[in-house]
Amino acid sequence: MEQENVRNRVVEEREALVACSDQSMRIGVTIWDMKTGEKMFHIPTCSSPPFGLLCLRNQFIVASQFNKHGSMGGGSIVVWPLNKPQQPIMNNTVEAIGPLSCTKDGIYLVGGGLSGNAYIWNVINGKLLKTWTAHYKSVKHIIFSNDDSLLVSGSADGMLCVWSMISLLDVEESASRNPLLHHLPGHMASITGLLAIPCNCYSFIISSALDGTCKVWDFITGMLVQTQGYPLAITCITLHEGESLLFCGTENGTIFVNKLDIGLEEGFNSIIRGDQSPELKGHSGAIIAMTSSRTCLISSSEDCTICIWDAINWTITRRFNLEKGKVTNLVVILQSWILSTSNHTRGSNQYTVSQLGKSPLQINGHNETTSLVSLCRIFKEKQTHIDLRSTGLLRQSISGPQKTHVSMAMTMQMKVDRNIENRSWATKMAKHAMAINRQMKSRLLDLIHRRLFCTNKINFQKSGMISRKQRKGIKKSLKME
Repeated sequence: MEQENVRNRVVEEREALVACSDQSMRIGVTIWDMKTGEKMFHIPTCSSPPFGLLCLRNQFIVASQFNKHGSMGGGSIVVWPLNKPQQPIMNNTVEAIGPLSCTKDGIYLVGGGLSGNAYIWNVINGKLLKTWTAHYKSVKHIIFSNDDSLLVSGSADGMLCVWSMISLLDVEESASRNPLLHHLPGHMASITGLLAIPCNCYSFIISSALDGTCKVWDFITGMLVQTQGYPLAITCITLHEGESLLFCGTENGTIFVNKLDIGLEEGFNSIIRGDQSPELKGHSGAIIAMTSSRTCLISSSEDCTICIWDAINWTITRRFNLEKGKVTNLVVILQSWILSTSNHTRGSNQYTVSQLGKSPLQINGHNETTSLVSLCRIFKEKQTHIDLRSTGLLRQSISGPQKTHVSMAMTMQMKVDRNIENRSWATKMAKHAMAINRQMKSRLLDLIHRRLFCTNKINFQKSGMISRKQRKGIKKSLKME
């Protein structure tokens, strides 16, 4: 009974819409009550590029911003608390950061740069854990898989990359381990959307691009499962999970609606014509951003409007006319995240956000270690088709304060001894396996010989056509056995 009441409260809880523009400070970050249209919260000093806004752990709004030309640094990442009055945390970055993504536990924050580089921060202590070249062109979108074990990035040249988070965060063996799992050159134009969806025992991502296609990938195997072709350039996509509907916003303001049907029985790389899909028309300019909630679809356009669509009959129930400024990001949150309740305050005390660092973590095994508590928990709970365990992290048995007293020579000697021991063990196991294979092969051949010989002997006796010489040969061979 208590669980049912909790479920009913969750269903009845009102939602709020977070919208952010790219340039107009008049819009900034604005939070509206989706039912009444009342403005609840406003941050005028924020402008963020597409996919540069997210809600962190239901307690913070995080936005990437481009600095003005000629200013120090290329950009910044700003963090605003939702449930208590506090000054925002301003984090200057070495280059302009576009898309942002975070893990579900709010520990890791990933950003994609205009140069094609990607960055990983630990939000708790603010350390920049990793910087690497993800693409040759600017990163347009970046997301985590549903279990946070993989990272998917898309660039301006249409390329998709799938990265192993365990390998990316392994600071000891980053040089020897390649974190790139798949390189997916499936699009001919810039990536405009990425979605991670669960589907039974398979794991899929959906990508969209300006080439007018949406593609469904199995990011465990890297196989292309389905291609949807449209007559217009796709500018953004979103998914209504309750109805399994895929919405594709286009360059002329039309929104295509497709039932997401991923049938592996049809084989890989099946092609679907999207021009025969139902269309939603309510904008006069290109669709810039879309998102969905439990009951509705929300879209923003270059015509400076935001439309809220009913999820049943797909009619516009509310329209926000912004007059100036284009909304580049839309996020749906619960209104309780904004209010400072006692329960929420107790939960927020256990989670803090620190100033983000600009210098990458030094790859010194005796100075720093990377905590992968959240990811290790995932792999204990779920099995994955790919072994993503990191031997370097599993061997870190010496704590940070203790390592400061160990000399570099001793550390290197320990690694050498450990490598020699591992290679010796592998050699012994290989020899043992070869001996077992030879023994099994010999026994198998002997068994086949016996069965064939006994079968021929019985057939000869039944037919009565065994010659004297053949009988002597059989007796002689039996004696030898």
